[in-house]
Amino acid sequence: MNTLRGAFDEDAELYDRMRPRYPAELVAGIVTLAGLSPRSRVLEIGPGTGQLTVPLASAGCEVTAVELGPSLAAVARRNLRDFPRAHVEVCPFEEWPLPPDPFDLVVCATAIHWIDPAVRFTGAADALRPGGTLALVTTHHVAGGSEEFFEQVQRCYERWDPATRPGLVMPDEASTETVFDELDRPPWAGPVRASRHVREITYTAEQYLDLLMTYSGHRALAPDALHGLLGCVRGLIDDRYAGRITKRYLHELLTVRKAS
Repeated sequence: MNTLRGAFDEDAELYDRMRPRYPAELVAGIVTLAGLSPRSRVLEIGPGTGQLTVPLASAGCEVTAVELGPSLAAVARRNLRDFPRAHVEVCPFEEWPLPPDPFDLVVCATAIHWIDPAVRFTGAADALRPGGTLALVTTHHVAGGSEEFFEQVQRCYERWDPATRPGLVMPDEASTETVFDELDRPPWAGPVRASRHVREITYTAEQYLDLLMTYSGHRALAPDALHGLLGCVRGLIDDRYAGRITKRYLHELLTVRKAS
């Protein structure tokens, strides 16, 4: 298991509590564009603890979610307990045996970059029926919210995280775009449709530190470096921002159909 990819499974409860759910309009876009109904079969790749799985299951369709981490899968199953037509399987998607019946929708939310590029889109295409829909959600951290905080907090990262690039700044949402060249050729029958969903979430210092601990790069730091980084971030929020900061997210939804 890729060390960073597997880090999310180390504290599934924290991941479930702190990772943002997806905007209702984004979920509605998936349901509409894929034409989901109670007869639809949905495959989700990398569901985590079910941030997108639960609202998709709420649409009444049959959902199969394939999750690498057993602890994440266990929390996802708990979150899906009211949806008997949704189930979670523990397996890397790259190794998961496809069932004989194809799916109407394959979806992957904020996880496609963890899947082996050699098989992520060919595997999705193999799982889909002709004319079925692939939906990808990507999440970007963009400029906005407490902008000065995100500029100043880079000094904490430059001090405590040796992998930090000096002068790193949050990108502007207007210049942020997700492009997968693989989707512009067969078996995909483009064009790729895209929608953008922006929102801001306010965190207390404690909540923001918990959020940081759901990111693999933070969990991979040496204990002393992690302790120093989190202390620096907390001090900045408490001393200069009265204990609360606001973070801006950009969710992009990309959908494309498999050729009929």
